[in-house]
Amino acid sequence: MTSPSIPKTQRRVVLANRPAGEPSGQDFRVEEAPVPEPGPGQILVRAIYLSLDPYMRGRMRDVVSYAPVVQIGEVMPGGIVGEVVKSNSPSYKVGDIVEERLGWQEYGVSSGGARKIDPSLAPISTANGILGMPGLTAYFGLLEVGQPKPGDTVVVSAASGAVGQVVGQLAKLAGCRAVGIAGGAKKCAFVKDELGFDACVDYKAGSDLTAAVKAACPDGVDVYFDNVGGVVTDAVIANINFWARVAICGSISQYNSDTTEMGPRTPGFFVGRRVTSRGFIVSDFLTRFPFAMTRLGKWVREGKLKYREDIVDGGIAKAPEAFIGLLRGDNFGKLQVRVGPEPTGIPRH
Repeated sequence: MTSPSIPKTQRRVVLANRPAGEPSGQDFRVEEAPVPEPGPGQILVRAIYLSLDPYMRGRMRDVVSYAPVVQIGEVMPGGIVGEVVKSNSPSYKVGDIVEERLGWQEYGVSSGGARKIDPSLAPISTANGILGMPGLTAYFGLLEVGQPKPGDTVVVSAASGAVGQVVGQLAKLAGCRAVGIAGGAKKCAFVKDELGFDACVDYKAGSDLTAAVKAACPDGVDVYFDNVGGVVTDAVIANINFWARVAICGSISQYNSDTTEMGPRTPGFFVGRRVTSRGFIVSDFLTRFPFAMTRLGKWVREGKLKYREDIVDGGIAKAPEAFIGLLRGDNFGKLQVRVGPEPTGIPRH
């Protein structure tokens, strides 16, 4: 089955140089390439929304990690929500909306791992956000790694971001006090007034961040969901309680650094206060994705989980600029690039 409007060529973004420190536009290259042809059992997908996420910065480094390094000249990795435009698989039909990791390009081939999306349940862009990898990261990182108990104080850094905004709301659903840390009065107002956090610390507002966390958490911190690292994490750990749990999701403040930033030595807090700290990757919980997705979808439909998206228009060529801004904290909500139009007939929520 084939859509009649498939072009011969497409635009894609490849890694041109390995950045030293903060990436620049010169580290990416937008190039023209043939639209790939799906083989037996494969499907061709037209990208509609491209997800931009902090982990992509780590993939640009030539170091061993939990995921393969992006080679020079390779398409930048990333998740997309798109439309099946050609199918050689009985499991998919032309017109299906799917989520798949096809990278920074307008068209990509999937060998059958694409997740089907029901457009009637929520806007299809949410499959890159609250009903996708970020939502699952928040769910398992908080509930499984952080193990919150009713009455706990839960602190999450990057609280207005794709993962952080979900973490705080899940904490409230678990009967906890939710405290966010975000940059700027506008983001903090969103976290408190729209998402329902109990408090939000603006890390850009003053010099004594440790005191600001203490004021927001007078009874200390029982669970810390760390997206940021650096001085923000130093301030939270200084207020950590006995038997606290730390879920380490990321350290975006350090991703552009070529040297190790020095700060307070925290192991003393961890030993003396019997703190449990665990790094995690969302794929650790792969077999339980369907159950978590069902719960997240139910809460979104019931209005118990709210979300904010930051969607950049202009097509795939806008991805490098938007990604550089993400690492600076310029985005407000789940960052995506609108690569192409949604098909006619998709429900408008």
